Amino acid sequence: MTAIAAPTTPQLTVAAGRRTLLCMGEPMVEFVREPGPGPKRYLRGFGGDVSNAAIAAARQGAEVAFFTALGNDEFGRDILDLWADEGVDASAVLLREDASTAIYFVDPHAEERRFTYFRAGSAASRVTAADVPEAAVRAAAVLHLSAISQAIGTGPAEAGFHAMRIARAAGTLVSYDTNLRLKLWSLDTARATTEAALRLADIALPSLDDARILTGLDDADAIVDAHLALGPGIVVLKCGADGAVIAAGGERRRIPAAPARPVDSTGAGDAFGGAFLARFIETGDPFAAGHYAAAVAAATVSGFGAVEPIPRRAEVEAMLGAAPTELDAAAPT
Repeated sequence: MTAIAAPTTPQLTVAAGRRTLLCMGEPMVEFVREPGPGPKRYLRGFGGDVSNAAIAAARQGAEVAFFTALGNDEFGRDILDLWADEGVDASAVLLREDASTAIYFVDPHAEERRFTYFRAGSAASRVTAADVPEAAVRAAAVLHLSAISQAIGTGPAEAGFHAMRIARAAGTLVSYDTNLRLKLWSLDTARATTEAALRLADIALPSLDDARILTGLDDADAIVDAHLALGPGIVVLKCGADGAVIAAGGERRRIPAAPARPVDSTGAGDAFGGAFLARFIETGDPFAAGHYAAAVAAATVSGFGAVEPIPRRAEVEAMLGAAPTELDAAAPT
């Protein structure tokens, strides 16, 4: 793809000595109905867009921490065990006795997956700006959150803005995924909140379908331009089977999707985002990070569930058939 002119912005860099990706959002316990006749049976797993991204980053070798609130219940403890197994630092996580951990049920169908959520009043939805671990935000390389992180309540919305302002003042890069869930808030509120958040973001991670709804635009390049105009220095437009479009430092490149045999797209965009951030923190190269993240997303859609199929670094490097130093030098397509 021929480079398209974009506003010239300085190349974003991670602050010296910082390696941690600090994620902020709501993790959930997932119950997926098993196919077949007879009584409905459900397999327990895990979900939540930012938690999926955190696990994807950790599996690529990144230092990852998480901030949220969980109920002091079986499901909350399951999530803490998951993060401990994945090497995600949960020392900033709050445990609440007066609220529960969110759960959701998935009913797979040939056309789509149907979701039923039980998250109203959850522990994460009660987070406020006063709860934000300010020292952890200041020490991080990147703070990552999503529109869903803010859509679950007015307290989390303000907490997200508070954390982003602290990050900007401290030289911590802000990454924002515009993940859209209209069951959580109105389109007008989603648009206003997302635009305000993008004005505080350094890295924007929209997906094409959501971005079309939020911006009213159809063309991928026009959508990228609209996001750049709000201020992020890096825009990564995730286009599913069509790969991604990445704009950074005045350059724009199309990143092709990696080969896949898709069976379940759940969490693929989250895995892409987490892998992209892990690789960007390590290399400082958003285009090489995009190529790497495309391989992670391809592996994720080739298995069932949001977390289980996310590959680890060694698997990704084997898929790409390249050493890490070769990945760093990925050329424009």
